[in-house]
Amino acid sequence: MSNKVRLQAVRDVEAYVPPEVSFTDTEAPGQVFGENVFNQVVMQKRLPKSVYKSVIATIEHGAKLDPLVADAVASAMKDWALEKGATHYAHVFYPLTGLTAEKHDSFFEPVGDGTALAEFAGKTLTQGEPDASSFPNGGLRNTFEARGYTGWDVTSPAYVLENPNGNTLCIPTVFVSMTGEALDHKTPLLRSQQAMGAHAERILRLFGHTDPEHVVSYCGPEQEYFLVDRHFFLARPDLLNAGRTLFGSKPPKGQEFDDHYFGAIPERVLGFMMDTERELFKLGIPAKTRHNEVAPGQFEIAPMFEKANLAADHQQLLMTTFKSIAKKHGMECLFHEKPFQGVNGSGKHVNFSLGNSEVGSVFVPGDTPHENAQFLVFCAAVIRAVHTYAGLLRASVASATNDHRLGANEAPPAIISIFLGDQLADVFEQIAKGPATSSKGKGKMVIGVDTLPVLPTDPGDRNRTSPFAFTGNRFEFRAPGSMQTVAGPMTTINTIMADSLDYIATNLEAAVAEGTDFDQAVQTILTEIINEHGAVVFNGDGYADAWPIEAEKRGLANLKTTLDALPELITEPAMELFEKYHVFNHREMHSRYEIGLEQYALTIGVEARLTLELGTTAVLPAAIRHQTELAVNVGALKAAGVEADTTLLEAVSAPLADLRAGLVTLKSALEAEGHDDALAEAEHAREALLPAMASVRQASDTLEDLVADDLWPLPTYQEMLFIL
Repeated sequence: MSNKVRLQAVRDVEAYVPPEVSFTDTEAPGQVFGENVFNQVVMQKRLPKSVYKSVIATIEHGAKLDPLVADAVASAMKDWALEKGATHYAHVFYPLTGLTAEKHDSFFEPVGDGTALAEFAGKTLTQGEPDASSFPNGGLRNTFEARGYTGWDVTSPAYVLENPNGNTLCIPTVFVSMTGEALDHKTPLLRSQQAMGAHAERILRLFGHTDPEHVVSYCGPEQEYFLVDRHFFLARPDLLNAGRTLFGSKPPKGQEFDDHYFGAIPERVLGFMMDTERELFKLGIPAKTRHNEVAPGQFEIAPMFEKANLAADHQQLLMTTFKSIAKKHGMECLFHEKPFQGVNGSGKHVNFSLGNSEVGSVFVPGDTPHENAQFLVFCAAVIRAVHTYAGLLRASVASATNDHRLGANEAPPAIISIFLGDQLADVFEQIAKGPATSSKGKGKMVIGVDTLPVLPTDPGDRNRTSPFAFTGNRFEFRAPGSMQTVAGPMTTINTIMADSLDYIATNLEAAVAEGTDFDQAVQTILTEIINEHGAVVFNGDGYADAWPIEAEKRGLANLKTTLDALPELITEPAMELFEKYHVFNHREMHSRYEIGLEQYALTIGVEARLTLELGTTAVLPAAIRHQTELAVNVGALKAAGVEADTTLLEAVSAPLADLRAGLVTLKSALEAEGHDDALAEAEHAREALLPAMASVRQASDTLEDLVADDLWPLPTYQEMLFIL
């Protein structure tokens, strides 16, 4: 790779002309929201009343789907999609690659007179049959066994995806094997939702809700991402193939001034944001907040809360939309958890709550949470769930890419703990000793300027270092990585909550049946839970050196890497938990473990081969050329009888020798791949490939600061992060 590619990329960025915006003068804000979604408004207009009521009962109340409605829905959906310009339909599913998959089929079928007729039957809507052999399955299917099924998920609305060359009707579906085992992320999420809801409703009945509405989990994922000019992206094979930079010296200025965070959004980026939000609105995705994040070139979007299943589908669609719109604006959107070393990485904070339209969120404490027994019970269920199954939560966010982020300053540590805030921590400290009698109230902040209002203050601060933090009316799981689907963490949260709610409901029901006063029974179970599981509550600084020591004393695990976390999936208690609540059977759990190992090894293997290729073909030649120029200069001076300063030559020669040695070691480590089982391959990646890559990078980054700028072949951090 020549330095000409890098320099040409800089010139191309400088010559960038923004595209025309897609807004029209006559379009009112919000007018396009949901216009490409086969939502309840569309269904009510187009479906027979009885069919509409049946479908809504399934969507809103979790009723079983009546198979007889499929033909009517398919007919109405086809007519609507054709009016929207759709020529094809696709069952969209979410395989264990973590990405979205789809197979497009045409509505039109030829008839005998040489014309074509648009057809879309109920059986076609309900079920599809994509090849299941080429997706990760962790041993659930042999390669020669190809049959898999997609099944219509009526709770997630169909939508039309626009493309300049033709539109497509997209139908969210589950993806299962012929044996009925889950090959996707949606199926277990729906199973876990059903299990959690059933036991949450038991709790509500105990609190006097005689016929509670269906309880669901809600999710509001905050998506962080980087934008880089596409010319730089294409000139960096590591970004192109691995999603992160495998080389790159720290720029003179990084994020130390904190001047990018919440700063004025660059004009080009704002144009991209406005364009993406319009497309998201058309797809019914409630994008709410946009802003600059901490690192240069980093940004964030946050949607409003939605039902977890819909939020997971929308997250996948959001990432796809961001990628395509970024290209339109001459940029690349990076979702890797750590695309640039030395600056903040990107997470996908999963805000979650439970509730229904009758009670709202069960995590709203009110002004006096010590008196809100229902809230305290659900909050205690979270404490018990997180403490009992912390390893599963850690495993739900485990990946080779997220390992670069967890424990750094922009992410919580790998130790799973809960932050409750001063108010709730005080209430539960009282409960541990007996009934809680008081709650810390809200305060008021007088700024001291007469023209400014008095500001109400919350009774507790926020803690960005906590993996699982209470934030006023919900919990925020901060450990998921930006590339991950939220379906994985939400499946785990739903399942462990189902277990805790089941435990509490069973104990309360038994106590009441034995004649114990209900309030006393609640007090007893709350005291028991906080005394047995209170060790997981930590309101301090998760970045402090003392915390891992304190956590170990509390019995909290510190699962630092993916290979430390993945075995949590196949412990006997974990497999029994998911089997009990019909989320995963034992084979499905083992498949997730095997897939996790395989993807870990594959990810690092690709990065290692890229490091070897770039180190050998780009960095090494540039360094040798620079060394040669210095050596020739020194030789010429000596030949002229002039004393030559060899300081620069020696400074380059040392890391160049280190680079050569590192490349030899890395090549040897790559040649030693091909172990008999997935665990051995993953361990080899961690123990041999990662250290060898780090050595090559260290030498390369040292050389980047020494080699003449006109020789350096790769776009630098300074260019990629600040030229946009």
